[in-house]
Formats: sequence, C-alpha cells, structure tokens
Amino acid sequence: MPDIKQIESNEYEAFHSKKFFNEQWKIYQKLLDNNYIRHQEMYSILHELLVSYFQKPFKMLDLGCGDASLTVDALLNTNIVFYQGIDLSVPALEIAKKNMARIQCHTTFTKGDFSQSISEFALEGHNKFDAILMSFALHHLHLDEKCYLIEQLQNLLLPNGVLILIDIVRKQEEDRETYIQRYLDIIQKDWLSITPEEYSIMANHISSNDFPETQHTFQEISQKYGFALFECLYRDSLDITQMLCMYNAS
Repeated sequence: MPDIKQIESNEYEAFHSKKFFNEQWKIYQKLLDNNYIRHQEMYSILHELLVSYFQKPFKMLDLGCGDASLTVDALLNTNIVFYQGIDLSVPALEIAKKNMARIQCHTTFTKGDFSQSISEFALEGHNKFDAILMSFALHHLHLDEKCYLIEQLQNLLLPNGVLILIDIVRKQEEDRETYIQRYLDIIQKDWLSITPEEYSIMANHISSNDFPETQHTFQEISQKYGFALFECLYRDSLDITQMLCMYNAS
C-alpha cells in the first residue's frame, strides 16, 4: 500500500512554511488575476454542475481546499448543506473560513494531509459525501498513489455522488518530460506578469513535483474502481488542464 501520508507529510515540511505560503500566495494571485490556468471557466462549469446535478441538499468534501475563494463562487445559490475543507496550510485555512462565511451551510476545516483524513473517514464509516473536489492537488502523487487514493474516495461517495478532478492533464502521446517542457514554455512565453524569479520558483516546483496523467489513464482508473460514468467537462485550448468527473452508481 503506498505511504501517501508520509509523502504528504514530507511535502508539508518542504513547502508549507509561512515563508513559502507568502511566496506562493503572490504567484497564485497572479495566476487567478490573469486567468492563466482558466480557473474562471472551470469554476463556472463547476457551479453549473453543482446547480444542475444536485437538486437536493448535498455535502461536499474539498481536498487541498486552499483559501476556497473560487469554490465559494461555485457554491453560491446551490443546495449545499455541509462543506468540509482539508489543507496543509494553516494561513490558507484561516482565509478559507472567512471566505466560506458567504455560504449558508455548516462548515468544517481540517489542517493536515488529505490521505490521513480519508483513512479516518473510512474507519469512522459515517463520513460520506455527495461531491468530492480535488483541484490541482492530485498531480503531486505518482500513478499507484493516485489509484489508491481514488479507490478510497470512491468508497467515501454516496450513491450518485461525483468525484470532481480539476488538474493538469497531459496529451495521450506525451510523456511526463515532454508535457512539463511544453508547460514551462507556455508559462515563459505567455504568462507575462510572472517575473524571472517567480518563473524559477514555478519551474523548480513543476519539474520536481508534477506528475500529470492522460485523460485515458483517468478513464481506466474510473472503470477499475467501479464508477458508473466518466466525463470530461472542460479541456483548455492549450491541452494543459481539464475538469474530469467520475460518477458513482446509484
């Protein structure tokens, strides 16, 4: 069994200090302000999905929730009654609590790695959700770790629940190195507000920590673990990011 907990703990030590949060926060805000990764399009589609798919009250688990700023917009005017956010960053969770105050539902926030929380949910047995969201978090895991995690998440979904993945996805014909080089070339060429220092930080992080899969691989994982339907709701024009849904059986 992959030791995802240890992996996440190591990432916490390496990447989630206060200094790192401040550096990354500045870069992250630039990505949002300039819509470089097409957050606006994907979270607009997420909002449409949550409104149309969940006609009754629903519970959501948000893994790697960050400050939840985009998720809040997606949850406005939906039937959500319970939201649980999990993240390693204490500063991000403090902001998330304030942001989620706009949503009229019960909220819970947990500091820690999501693999440990998922294991605890499975042991407790009563923590199940209608929607599970992972946005730009899954690609930090290797393939066997992704498989193990998705299997656990499938067990946490209620009947007709949906696992929503927003993440980087490589082309079918690309290997990891080809994708990363193409991604970095796009950043350097088109993301004009990013400074050379910020590019260096991003390039180092992406080269060391990003392990994107293909859409076909995710579809195979979906079938392997018994999801009833797999669907791509969004693919950006540069083939960098996608929004994928795995629907649980009724």
